[in-house]
Amino acid sequence: MAIIDVGEVRLHCRWEALNAGPALVLSNSLGSALEMWRPQVDPFCSVFRLLRYDTRGHGLSSVPPGPYSIAQLGSDVLRLLDAHGIERTHFCGLSMGGIVGMWLGVNAPDRIDRLVLSNTTPWLGPPQVMDARIELVRKAGLEGLADATMERWFTPEFRAADPQTVQRIRDQLVATSPEGYIACCEALRDNDLRSDLSRIQARTMVITGTDDPTSPPSAALAMAAAIPGARCVELPAAHLSNLGAAAAFNATVLGFLLGK
Repeated sequence: MAIIDVGEVRLHCRWEALNAGPALVLSNSLGSALEMWRPQVDPFCSVFRLLRYDTRGHGLSSVPPGPYSIAQLGSDVLRLLDAHGIERTHFCGLSMGGIVGMWLGVNAPDRIDRLVLSNTTPWLGPPQVMDARIELVRKAGLEGLADATMERWFTPEFRAADPQTVQRIRDQLVATSPEGYIACCEALRDNDLRSDLSRIQARTMVITGTDDPTSPPSAALAMAAAIPGARCVELPAAHLSNLGAAAAFNATVLGFLLGK
């Protein structure tokens, strides 16, 4: 575990270099932290040198004044790579982390080997969507949207079968800095990478969840079609497919990154 200064922000990260394999960066969703990747750590560490981090405004990373931009979030990753001496890496991002991955694929193609874009979208829709969420957080805090968020992130079946995981992720959301959450909402609100997808050169896999209301299978298929050579895999999950279908997610990502 380390806190690394990268410009105006201090990023909390965990670097697990247990072998001599290629590097893999995992990037969290809005309202979560690096601990969201708990089911992936052991299987991924057996093959890769693993770098997880808390996006600025989240977890134990600092909360510089907003608004943020996706370019800032992507540049944070590049500075983390530099700090760890990583010239080129695989990258797996979910939701907001996937948008950061798209930006990196477009703007730093020499740094990205293979790219996994999970439960994500290049554009979240008209600004009113995020503006309404920002206003809710300003009025009621993150507790005010926690229950509805868990309903989007996990299927009813998963919430009934594994309430401990749901509570752990809910606690991460509620513990997130409201200022950091809002600043990242502003970055997502102002982002539109739809016209840039064709510029991604990295071999890319898009992952979607059958019951994901935020980035449904139809949208994931369209995104994959816009990225040269990308393929799309649908898993039986809602928005957090790395948790809702962890075993299938792990097998899918490992198979892709290992070239199977």
